Amino acid sequence: MQHIRNFSIIAHIDHGKSTLADRMLERTGAVTSREMREQLLDSMELEREKGITIKAQAVRMEYRAPDGRDYELNLIDTPGHVDFAYEVSRALAACEGAVLVVDAAQGIQAQTLANVYAALDLDLELIPVVNKIDLPAAEPERVARELVDVIGFDPDQILYASAKSGAGIDEILDAVVERIPPPEGNPDAPLRALVFDSKYDSYKGVMAYVRVVDGAVRGGERLRLVQQRTRFEPLEVGVFRPDLEVAPMLSAGQVGYLATGLKSVGESRVGDTVTSERNGAAEALPGYRPAKPMVFAGIYPTDPNDYEVLRDALERLTLNDAALVWQPETSAALGFGFRAGFLGLLHMDIVQERLEREFGLELVATAPSVEYEVTRTDGREIVVDSPAELPIPNEISEVREPWMRLAITVPSRYLGQVMELVTSRRGRYQHLQYLDQGAEEGEARVLAEFLAPLSEIVVDFYDQLKARTQGYASLDYQFEDYEPTKVLRLEILVNGDPVDALSTIVQSEGAAAKGRQLSSALKELIPRQLFDVPIQAAVGGRIVARETVRAMRKNVLAKCYGGDVTRKRKLLERQKAGKKRMKMLGSVEVPQEAFMAVLKLRE
Repeated sequence: MQHIRNFSIIAHIDHGKSTLADRMLERTGAVTSREMREQLLDSMELEREKGITIKAQAVRMEYRAPDGRDYELNLIDTPGHVDFAYEVSRALAACEGAVLVVDAAQGIQAQTLANVYAALDLDLELIPVVNKIDLPAAEPERVARELVDVIGFDPDQILYASAKSGAGIDEILDAVVERIPPPEGNPDAPLRALVFDSKYDSYKGVMAYVRVVDGAVRGGERLRLVQQRTRFEPLEVGVFRPDLEVAPMLSAGQVGYLATGLKSVGESRVGDTVTSERNGAAEALPGYRPAKPMVFAGIYPTDPNDYEVLRDALERLTLNDAALVWQPETSAALGFGFRAGFLGLLHMDIVQERLEREFGLELVATAPSVEYEVTRTDGREIVVDSPAELPIPNEISEVREPWMRLAITVPSRYLGQVMELVTSRRGRYQHLQYLDQGAEEGEARVLAEFLAPLSEIVVDFYDQLKARTQGYASLDYQFEDYEPTKVLRLEILVNGDPVDALSTIVQSEGAAAKGRQLSSALKELIPRQLFDVPIQAAVGGRIVARETVRAMRKNVLAKCYGGDVTRKRKLLERQKAGKKRMKMLGSVEVPQEAFMAVLKLRE
């Protein structure tokens, strides 16, 4: 165990984590130059397309230190986006230390600080690395000064590297060996292994990614999960190199995988403890706090026959993505589907794309909403995450909505625009800190803290923040508290029928204006029928806006030339009667763009 090091790479999004992992794999010979490709650990097609890490990935490397000893390095590469902070927390719980990467041009960003606090909470050893020192705009000395002033590192601890060219990689690997402590644990105690991630394999069942804390695990040994009480015999035990490679055993301190053979997703959960069936450990390891979903939306298959396929797909995805929660729901407009909870809008987009690509589904997603706490007039407390569940106004005593603490880093010249944006979203200013005091006027970077309601920042806040600061701002947010608010349900009726999937919860002031906006937007999106289609917006049972999609009309008078006017009138009357009958029987197809129009209300 003295020669094992478990560590993670943490950083703000796009500061070079995955590229640094590539150079480490090359330097330690974990992959050959022929197998090497950019962002090797980003194995998912979506990750490579978007250029971001979505899933934490583990890999084992063998490294010979300058003292001539061989060390086993277990690296877990983590995502940087705020929506995937839960992946980072799980990866850090399986490590003793972390390499903190900071861009030499951009310096400390909001997510950098969030990751540092997460690592310090777990009492991990941090190795600060200033990356991208070969960039023309790089200012490594300024960034190093920030790391000393803001986080409190010793200047001698800071390393300089370029993940692109490979400069400084040896120094980082040496620091990992020297500074990060070896894992603690008792190799002779009963087996205890923490499941920090999992995925589903069609042939091997549930693949549990584990960090062995005490004891050892071998193939063919009967095991059980302490919390789920599931018993199984692993089909194989192995390590990540970075592809799965079978190993005879995993001992205390090591990271690897178990092919459990379990077919049911509910039998193995992330955060559970694996132990031996005979003489196993009685006590489970401290797992993870469950992720709290922030954004909720309905997911429905466009083909009703795909409902069971969607359920199966969600079960398998939940195994790989522990932050996703869902339950069945029914919509009058869209039929049977599921209400799903996500950590943020990017998380929602990624889940929808993965369901469509990996399982071949065609889906309709409703507009996202947040979770409200409602006190009814009879004193009962309920939690509402869907507009359909919101009681009528005279049954509500109080509604409370979630507020978030925002941390925004931005050059001081854009501070006015950021303040204006946050206050327009009902936000409140809290605190300001200068990150680099010595910079020129207007160029000094500041860390501004605000409180704002989640419902106001969940949709297009990040895009607006980037647009108003020319891309310089970075954002991190975390849940703060619930605060009282006044909200109403805005309902949309298409052809007289309420479309529950288009309903949304809005602030009571300005609800009518939002109804007018939404109905005029839907008028452009709902295709024309052979009959007039009225679109109405209702707030609290009162119609506040109406638009009409005019009917397509065949020219029935084309064959009439001159002659008696009564003949023309008879043809028009017959057409009118036909349209009236069609309106009673016809159904209006609402396209996916219409559900997305709810998101664009603000624009």
